[in-house]
Amino acid sequence: MPTIDSRREQMFPKLAPHEIDRLRRFGAVRNYRAGEALFVTGEVAPGMCVLIKGSVRVVRRDPLGHCAPIVEQGPGEFVAEVGQLSGQPAFVDVHAIDDVQALLIPPENLRALMIGEPELGERIMQALILRRIALVEAGAGGPVLIGPESSPDVVRLQGFLARNAYPHQVLDPAKDPDAAKLVQQYAPNPADLPLAVCPKGTILKNPSEAELARALGMVPIDDESRTYDVAVVGAGPAGLSTAVYAASEGLSVVVFDARAFGGQAGASARIENYLGFPAGISGQALTGRAYVQAQKFGARMVIPAGISRLDSRESPFTLHLEDRRCVRASTVVVASGARYRRLNVPNLPSFEGRGVWYWASPIEARLCRGEEIVLVGGGNSAGQAAVFLRNFAKKIWMLVRGPSITESMSRYLIDRIANLDNIEVLTHTEVVALYGSREGQLERVRWRNSSTGEETEKPIRHLFLFIGAEPATAWLKGAGIALDSKNFVLTGWDTPSTIRSKGGVGRPLLLETSVDGVFAAGDVRSGSVKRVGAAIGEGAVVGAELHIALANGQVRDKSEQRASQDSRETENALAVPSQQ
Repeated sequence: MPTIDSRREQMFPKLAPHEIDRLRRFGAVRNYRAGEALFVTGEVAPGMCVLIKGSVRVVRRDPLGHCAPIVEQGPGEFVAEVGQLSGQPAFVDVHAIDDVQALLIPPENLRALMIGEPELGERIMQALILRRIALVEAGAGGPVLIGPESSPDVVRLQGFLARNAYPHQVLDPAKDPDAAKLVQQYAPNPADLPLAVCPKGTILKNPSEAELARALGMVPIDDESRTYDVAVVGAGPAGLSTAVYAASEGLSVVVFDARAFGGQAGASARIENYLGFPAGISGQALTGRAYVQAQKFGARMVIPAGISRLDSRESPFTLHLEDRRCVRASTVVVASGARYRRLNVPNLPSFEGRGVWYWASPIEARLCRGEEIVLVGGGNSAGQAAVFLRNFAKKIWMLVRGPSITESMSRYLIDRIANLDNIEVLTHTEVVALYGSREGQLERVRWRNSSTGEETEKPIRHLFLFIGAEPATAWLKGAGIALDSKNFVLTGWDTPSTIRSKGGVGRPLLLETSVDGVFAAGDVRSGSVKRVGAAIGEGAVVGAELHIALANGQVRDKSEQRASQDSRETENALAVPSQQ
């Protein structure tokens, strides 16, 4: 059942007159004539409108001109969804049915409302989140992707939008007449597909994720002269946790990620051993809540935006974005995570996005429905993916290089896999060859048992890889940050004293790197526990250490007494549950 039907009362709560009076200090009263627009799809919304008099009609409109009514709202109700916390474009059209008087609360004041009026803020926040879920379910207000549903580039863009919880639709020109007309007009060359038709009418031909994001207004443009207290690179669990704790303490925070919030955890179909969720929760739901929570406290999200390098020679630090913009910050948190390794198979890259996948979302699951697939890996991520995909795939061949999965996978996943009749675990086994069609689609996979030398080849169109991780630290080259032999970031006492930026004098904080004022958390950090809970805990620790660094202007007291105090604060912050 769609969210708008099952949770309508929570999505559209009605505020009493005395509750509206409590909100007046956060906004200003505005009047709208009958027929006047309050929100326009694709244009930046002014904030949240609380209706005092009159009524409005909320309409879903797609870029192809199709319209459908969503709801009519009257006095006591409010118009907004979660994007209004950060000044994002509207996903709906809202017009006054008659003369309307409304309390307009701009984004910065809406965030203040959440803090200043916690009871009302909780009801409003729940409604905003549910409205975004409903918009995503309906594909309302976002772009329309036009191309074959199984096209690698359609899957690529659809995955990007889905990971960012951005509403969108996919139309196959072979099935939809309107889509077929647009293809005939704008994309006579198949290489131009998919088309991305944006809400304001822009039509992009097979765009990159960054091009699509710019056209949609997803990436905010800031004044480059501004200096943030904290810049966080990476919006996985560690980065989001850092943003929540730092922003909630009043620090100005900006968060960057090259693709989407959530990191690898965001692609987990179900996490069942994270504290407080006995029934389990999807990685996207967990990290999506943290993403909204960080914005509630005022953290600035810049996604997608890759960082090309960090200039640590002067204070404040300068982060150079891949689009050539620069952002300055007094402290930097490296939370860029790690990426799954590639198989050592010569032609593997040519099949990425064409049958070779590094995550298992509903999009990839749909493509392999009723087929035999291969999944490589023996850790928790591999186990979670296998359990999720078994509902779609006819058969899963789970290949493990070692003698078993007992040393690298949680017991509950091992037991579950053992009881599923369409998952077969093959130990001492590695993929040795991939074969594809003329169109470049994966068609066959060959694997070898390293103990017996026996090789098996099967018609497989989908190969999922979860084989360990490599740190995303290339952007730190030249920044003076010490790495270990595998390129993970060294922190605390593990940093070589000979290259500390203050000449090796004094004790570094536990999660501080070899450069004073630069910290590391999560999977990118040397020695970290590769678990969601551990990453979130490290984000909390960094939040505490940022205050120490900023309070001392990057220069700490060198006395043993101060070092002991810092040590106790860090150890107390680390005392949090941490398992995935």
